[in-house]
Amino acid sequence: MASAADGDVGEALEQMRGLWPGVEDLSLNKLATSLGASEQALRLIISIFLGYPLALFYRHYLFYKDSYLIHLFHALTGLSIAYFNFGLQFYHSLLCVLLQFLILRLMGRTITAILTTLCLQMAYLLAGYYYTATGDYDIKWTMPHCVLTLKLIGLCIDYYDGGKDGNSLTPEQQKYAIRGVPSLLEVAGFSYFYGAFLVGPQFSMNHYMKLVQGQLTDVPGRIPNSTIPALKRLSLGLVYLVGYTLLSPHITEDYLLTEDYDYRPFWFRCMYMLIWGKFVLYKYVTCWLVTEGVCILSGLGFNGFEENGTAKWDACANMKVWLFETTPRFNGTIASFNTNTNAWVARYIFKRLKFLGNKELSQGLSLLFLALWHGLHSGYLICFQMEFLIVIVEKQVTSLIQESPTLSSLASITALQPVYYLVQQTIHWLFMGYAMTAFCLFTWDKWLKVYRSIYFLGHTFFLSLLFILPYIRKAMVPRKEKLKKRE
Repeated sequence: MASAADGDVGEALEQMRGLWPGVEDLSLNKLATSLGASEQALRLIISIFLGYPLALFYRHYLFYKDSYLIHLFHALTGLSIAYFNFGLQFYHSLLCVLLQFLILRLMGRTITAILTTLCLQMAYLLAGYYYTATGDYDIKWTMPHCVLTLKLIGLCIDYYDGGKDGNSLTPEQQKYAIRGVPSLLEVAGFSYFYGAFLVGPQFSMNHYMKLVQGQLTDVPGRIPNSTIPALKRLSLGLVYLVGYTLLSPHITEDYLLTEDYDYRPFWFRCMYMLIWGKFVLYKYVTCWLVTEGVCILSGLGFNGFEENGTAKWDACANMKVWLFETTPRFNGTIASFNTNTNAWVARYIFKRLKFLGNKELSQGLSLLFLALWHGLHSGYLICFQMEFLIVIVEKQVTSLIQESPTLSSLASITALQPVYYLVQQTIHWLFMGYAMTAFCLFTWDKWLKVYRSIYFLGHTFFLSLLFILPYIRKAMVPRKEKLKKRE
């Protein structure tokens, strides 16, 4: 799902929807007013696009320079962006980076260091949410801090893995394990990298160090040929931005809270939630595509080569756009949306809970972590509770169709595939909108009002399926199929 940072960025984009030329006074405050945005929104948008000239400067003047110069460039540009957006409140991120460096040095590669990091960084973030919380999206220092929190937790875990014997680590853990001892300048450069400080994406310290060492290029010894791939992602992001700008005045979550929405027919309320549920995600898609372009341009997006020798630039991809637009399944949307954050949670939370011996419990705790990481509003908990419920039910339905001869035969009828696809997409985006309602409206009084207006349709539908699917399975799956599965 989307992150707290993404919500703030989405609000910035929403506030930018009234763009028009002819601004005479170029002070940021008056310029923002002319554009129909807040000054904070304008600063955020400027900062995101500022990554492109910074990446160009890095490519042409620093790509193969001394490491300390590159770390210093990344640290200073990131701190400058933080100060430009949040003033002296940039000290929150700086303090947490310094504390994390001290934890690595003083506690070393220990479980104590991991637990201290997890408690300290999450407690600082949650305290920030508590003291700055309002009932609306606000662009404040907690926006990039939630991105930084994951970075620093992942850094500590990778550092811990670097002290273990390679045979005791999984191939994935070996890839990310930090064998050396990071310096303060390295940690700062990693934390404040200009292309990802504000809204992500997540990347590991090892990957960042490859960039600094000049390894992330498709032509060894030369700067990467990444300009065209970067412009493609930027262009795609701009397409989503234009679409969102044109439609956002007409499709808003505020309408869900109006009396007019309540008085509309039930089918209209559901269809509006369906359309809004898809559309509201476009503001996040826009930001991730634009920042991915910055990462590609700098070289950080380099991800090796295809089998045919074509360079891959998806190391920092946070969106699988085609899958996002075409998948009729909830798991497909999860696999295509905010992919770097999802991968981070899978790597550092879900897989580390393997000792529990229960996949569903590990998944539930991972989603609980995500909900708390997003913020303290009840809407986040409800959203991720719905995601957990929906994923479980979808998995059971898929298994039932595959193992029931009758249902699998019906599902394989070619002539009915368009009908199945349309039905799946309708169910998919209706209940994505249902879950996103709580996510975007935050507080219980708001999302509860909307849920009441559609009779808690999402909870009723999926809880009913969770209850009756075992009985349907018993009736439609032959006993020999069940025995075969057990064997």
